[in-house]
Amino acid sequence: MWLLLGILIGIIALGIIWWASKSNTSLQWYDWVIGLAGLAMLLFTVQNYFASVAEGESKVASMFLLVAGLPALILLAVVWQLVIRRVKKA
Repeated sequence: MWLLLGILIGIIALGIIWWASKSNTSLQWYDWVIGLAGLAMLLFTVQNYFASVAEGESKVASMFLLVAGLPALILLAVVWQLVIRRVKKA
């Protein structure tokens, strides 16, 4: 599963880099930092969710989705909005 997830993340990262160079969009350094932090938190959340479910701790798994997954999605949404607004302004 993790191999396929890594391949998927690589394809998505390549697509983002290709899109940014093709559309002449500049991604700032803080876009990359916030995006990588959000992605790391999201992967951490997914791993801990499946581990908790495998151990039979369904309440812990759902709480971890809320505690770590929601901030990860918020960080990724912030990066998305920053890039979209920069594209619309240009």
